[in-house]
Amino acid sequence: MFGYITVNPEELSKQQLAQYRGYYCGLCRALGQRHGAEAKVCLTYDMTFLVVLLTSLYEYDSQAGRLRCLPHPLKEHDYLYNAFTDYAADMSVALSYYNLMDNWKDSKDLASLSLARRLKKRYLSVARKYPRQCTAIHYCLAQLEKCEKADNQNLDEVSGCFGCLLGEILDARHDVWSRDLQQMGFALGKFIYLMDAYEDLPGDKKAGRYNPLRALAGQEGYEEKIHDILELLMAQCAAAFERLPVLENADLLRNILYSGVWMHYRDIRHKRAEKEESEGENH
Repeated sequence: MFGYITVNPEELSKQQLAQYRGYYCGLCRALGQRHGAEAKVCLTYDMTFLVVLLTSLYEYDSQAGRLRCLPHPLKEHDYLYNAFTDYAADMSVALSYYNLMDNWKDSKDLASLSLARRLKKRYLSVARKYPRQCTAIHYCLAQLEKCEKADNQNLDEVSGCFGCLLGEILDARHDVWSRDLQQMGFALGKFIYLMDAYEDLPGDKKAGRYNPLRALAGQEGYEEKIHDILELLMAQCAAAFERLPVLENADLLRNILYSGVWMHYRDIRHKRAEKEESEGENH
C-alpha cells in the first residue's frame, strides 16, 4: 500500500535530488542497523517523506556519511541521518509487520508469513517504545479489516481508517504541532489508501476481491470523480502542511505534495489508456 509519496525528480535541482536520496539512503541504513539486514525490505518513499518532514519541522541537524550497499556495491554514496531517521525506521517495521500478516491472511503467502515471523521481535520492541502509535496501527487496521469484510463502499469511512493511522505516525511528538500533523497525515493516509484501491481495482474485480471503489467505478464519470476526490485530499494535506513553520527543505516537501504524489497516478492512467487503445485496435 506504500510507495505513492515520492518526488518528481524532473522538477528538482541536482542538489535537492541528492538531498532526498541522502535521506532515503539514511533510512535504509537505519533499518539495517536497528532491525537487521532483512528489515531493509521495509524501506519506502513514504517513510522517507516522514524523515524529511519531521527533520525540517523540528530543524534537526543531520549527520552525513558515505557508504556502499548491496544494490550499489561499487560506488560509495551519501546518506543523511538523525533521530527522526530512527523513528521512521521503527514505524516502517511496525507497518510492514502488519502488512505482511495481512498478506498471509488474504492470500496465505508463505514468504510474507516467514518474514513477519522474523520481524516479530523487532515489531514488539517498537511497540514497547511507541505504544500510542502501535496501538493506533493495530486498532485502525482492525477497523479497516471489519470494513473490508462487510464490503463497505463508504469511501470516507474506509479510507479514514488508514488516515487515522497515518495521522498518529506523523504526530511523532504529540506537541504543539500535533493538530496540523494529524490533519496532514489523515488526508495523506486517505489518499494513499484510495490510490492503492484505484490501482488495484481491475485486478480486484477480476479476482472477485474487495475494493472500496467498486460501487463508484460503476457510475458515470468515475475517472473524473476519483480524480476530484484524490485532488481534494491532497489539497487538505497541503493546507495543513502550509500551516507548519517549515523552512528547511520546504521546496523539496512541496515538490512531493504538489507534484510527486501524482507521478504514479499519471503512470496508471497512461498505461490504462494504452491498453484500451491496443484492445480497440485488436477489435
